[in-house]
Amino acid sequence: MVHVISSGRLRVDDGPYTQAAAAAPFEVMLARHRRSSGVARGHLRDFLGQVPDGAGLLDNGALVLGELVANAVVHARVSPGREIALRLEMVHGHLRIEVHDASNEKPGIRRSTGPDDVSGRGLSLVEELSSEWGWGPRPEGIGKIVWAMVGPEGGA
Repeated sequence: MVHVISSGRLRVDDGPYTQAAAAAPFEVMLARHRRSSGVARGHLRDFLGQVPDGAGLLDNGALVLGELVANAVVHARVSPGREIALRLEMVHGHLRIEVHDASNEKPGIRRSTGPDDVSGRGLSLVEELSSEWGWGPRPEGIGKIVWAMVGPEGGA
């Protein structure tokens, strides 16, 4: 069971995209470091380079992935040495991005940011560029999975 956030509404669902994947998934562990978003985007470019029509998902996918990894690096309050797991998968023509971290803290969109605020807009961007996104507990134990579906049609 996952928590799905779409157009600002939260619902609990197994999701329509959990069926058979069209391409082999890619998984990698990343250090919790400020450079990890860039490393993750490099993995995304390589992954989508092997997917038919993958180039059409690269721009939005890179922005969404960068925000999810940055959130795991900056906001996950975890012990030193904990890593971030990244999983990329094509499911029914959509790119599924998963970022796993060891924090149980629920991600949330800050609905009010001032014009001079330099942070607080990341998950709003994820919501805008994804057809759906959500989070749930990691089945293997500690932490959570934050995921997003990025499709050729753009965001919600």
